Amino acid sequence: MDIDFSVYLKEAVQVSLAFVMGAIIGLEREFRSKPAGFRTMILICVGSCLFTIISKNSNAMSPDRIASNIVTGIGFIGAGVIFKEGMSVNGLTTASLIWITAALGMAIGYNDYPLAIVVCSMVVVTLFVLEPIQRFINKLHRVKDYKIKTNLVSQDFKQEVELFLATQKLKFFLVKLIKEDNDGVYVYRVSSPDRNYDVLNDFLLHHKNVKNF
Repeated sequence: MDIDFSVYLKEAVQVSLAFVMGAIIGLEREFRSKPAGFRTMILICVGSCLFTIISKNSNAMSPDRIASNIVTGIGFIGAGVIFKEGMSVNGLTTASLIWITAALGMAIGYNDYPLAIVVCSMVVVTLFVLEPIQRFINKLHRVKDYKIKTNLVSQDFKQEVELFLATQKLKFFLVKLIKEDNDGVYVYRVSSPDRNYDVLNDFLLHHKNVKNF
């Protein structure tokens, strides 16, 4: 029985290409010390590619079943890197990269090399080239959320803060007011046209009733 080694060579090239693409994306994540870094992205891309190759060569089950299970599994991994800290949510970019890295591996497994190369190039541009644009947009962002914890829940404190904000010509909105044990937590959304929040920071820093913000 003759063995067609060209088939195995083709599959080796596929997983090797998946390795390279996963490494390219993983380098950026590793450089920024993100939860899913260099090795993780490589394994995700190679693993997705391998599952796709197996599903194509299997006569026992439909290829779309394995593909759907890959997407489901990647969803669990992506959810693991998303976490909420205060009022902000972190890890969304890393989770998106995990998702698209798996998609690249699947595209390579299905022999769609041009599409995989184009999408990988777009990911690289998004990560490296568009970052300065994002920083510029963030500089134009004039809204900040303040979570202020005080040692009491008092209407007087609320009026004092809001009077100060109005005096400084800062637009504000009370998002919520809750009580944690014996502490009062005020969440304000503050907008400053000139992005000067130092005056508010100084006010809160020296206020006798403010524990932290």
